[in-house]
Amino acid sequence: MTDRAEPVRSAAVLSDPQTLSATPAALVAAPSERQEAREGTPTGGRPERARRASSGRPGRRGRSHAGIHVVLGFGGFLMAFPFLWQIIMSLSTNAEVQSVTPNLWPAELQWQNFAAVFDRLPFLDQLRTSVVVTVARTVAQIVLCTMAGYAFARMRFRGSGVMLAVILSILMVPSQVYLISQYQIVQSLGWLDTIAGIVAPGLFSAFGTFLMRTAFLAMPTELEEAARLDGANPFQVFARVMLPLAVPSISVLAITTVLWSWNELLWPLVVSTYSDRMPLSAGLATLIGDKTTDYPVVMAASLLAMAPVLIAFIVLQRRVIDGLAHSGLK
Repeated sequence: MTDRAEPVRSAAVLSDPQTLSATPAALVAAPSERQEAREGTPTGGRPERARRASSGRPGRRGRSHAGIHVVLGFGGFLMAFPFLWQIIMSLSTNAEVQSVTPNLWPAELQWQNFAAVFDRLPFLDQLRTSVVVTVARTVAQIVLCTMAGYAFARMRFRGSGVMLAVILSILMVPSQVYLISQYQIVQSLGWLDTIAGIVAPGLFSAFGTFLMRTAFLAMPTELEEAARLDGANPFQVFARVMLPLAVPSISVLAITTVLWSWNELLWPLVVSTYSDRMPLSAGLATLIGDKTTDYPVVMAASLLAMAPVLIAFIVLQRRVIDGLAHSGLK
């Protein structure tokens, strides 16, 4: 009974302005002290949890984060080790590379392996061919695949389902199946040993059409309806409303096209026979000999070939990661 009546009496005393000045300090502080006692807080210090946290002993969260960092660091090292080993091989001699006991570091750095690449290959001509082929294919796929994807996603026309099924069926057929027919078409056009012959089969892709169709299907239809009410025609709706919203998916399409075009090997080897007209991917294959192969020179040429793409990834790293994250592509 005393405990229940005490707060009421204290509140009445504190509410009287005449007795407020005469109220002892202990009486004013009594309710707060009892509240702190109920909550487990010492009257003259900090909460018990804060006192334990400031004692300097590491908690479970810090130990768990340290373990995660160790595991991630080890996994990152395993992923980067082939690239590091490639650098070591490019600076070694052929005897050190082929030795039974692997050498973790060469006895003497062989920088002349990089100079030998320019002696054995028309490297600058092949680099120019690779850049032209990659840029032409990337631009063409962005234009054609976005338009085709928008048409299949938003427009209704006769035979659209059949055409989409035919295009998507290409994804289930290996590219080697129609290699001979593509070669015959390029040969009849007179495009052998030309950049046009290398570029032509990669101007359009079924994967790009499917990717952009999925991106446009996920967009709200209210945007198109509002644009049509404002008097926009279908092309204006596509170019001014829908296309800016599809930038993350377009970034993914551009990234995959660049990587695929830069690393393509089979088709350039089939359609081009002169070394100065080959892209880098096919030119590197010519360094492999029938009887002997200078592996350090091959590794050095591979490093030089991947350098432009690696530099582009470092410069555009944030945009690349954002595009992959927004599209959900793994």
